[in-house]
Amino acid sequence: MSTVSRRPALTPRQLTRTDERLSFVYLERCTIHRDANAITAQDAEGTTHIPSATIGTLLLGPGTRVTHQAMSVLGETGAAVCWVGEHGVRYYASGRALSRSSTLMEAQARQWANSRSRLAVAREMYRLRFPDEDPAGLTRHELLGREGRRVKDCYRAEAARTGVPWRGRRYTPGDFTSGDAVNQAITAAAQCMYGIAHAVVTSLGCSPALGFIHSGHELSFVLDVADLYKTEIGIPLAFDVAAQDEEDTGPRTRRALRDRINETSLLNRCVNDIKHLLLPETASPSDAGGDRDVVTLQSDHGHQVTSGVNYDGSEDYGDELW
Repeated sequence: MSTVSRRPALTPRQLTRTDERLSFVYLERCTIHRDANAITAQDAEGTTHIPSATIGTLLLGPGTRVTHQAMSVLGETGAAVCWVGEHGVRYYASGRALSRSSTLMEAQARQWANSRSRLAVAREMYRLRFPDEDPAGLTRHELLGREGRRVKDCYRAEAARTGVPWRGRRYTPGDFTSGDAVNQAITAAAQCMYGIAHAVVTSLGCSPALGFIHSGHELSFVLDVADLYKTEIGIPLAFDVAAQDEEDTGPRTRRALRDRINETSLLNRCVNDIKHLLLPETASPSDAGGDRDVVTLQSDHGHQVTSGVNYDGSEDYGDELW
């Protein structure tokens, strides 16, 4: 059996670059099997073949059944698999991450472990949300204060735009129906955005727990990412839904958000935003190392050395590495 550091050379079907893949493929109410190096999706309308090496992340929606052989070929080609709710608006579980590299996870850990860089990422998150403001030099408390004011302003602006009465944010955990229609819609939109963010974070191989604004929860980074799109997408959509009708607010919000996500290519944007936050000096999103299959050993002074080699201090490799 070969070790992880001596894997066989990648086959042609595994060499599709990350930036050339379909970032996300969503399937529901079908049986997923394997045919050679493709996966097949079979339903009442027939069978669709999808080259497995072109898939970034496969989202399995309600009513899907997947075979062992299908999962095998997806694993071989480095595709991530997530079990989600209808049209990807709930996250339930996931298989392996798409990334073969630990680049993003290590970058996240480095940025998180240093108090200065952790604050810098938090400021950049604020800048992504509110590009008309410069958060440079702001403390964490000042960031939280400004964020709170901007969200309140967003609520008031959307209420004026849609004509929906706004009496403040009201949500009782575990009691969805306790709020009025617009509060129910805001809650439903937020829950869906958490599912989307969770799917993207795990697909990229990042840690859901290492947050830069939220802390102390296993999904802290997921909450950080989901909040990036709260005032731009989540809150305005919730007011639109509430303005149409006060009945079935939750289901209608989920369907509307599903459509908005597809229209705006939010999943691709979310991927690029995470890479920008964690690897700010990377030239492009495709440079994040997600499709590299490399294992190295850590040496002193930040050196990375080749794995699978016995470093016993002999003349062949030199003592300077140690």
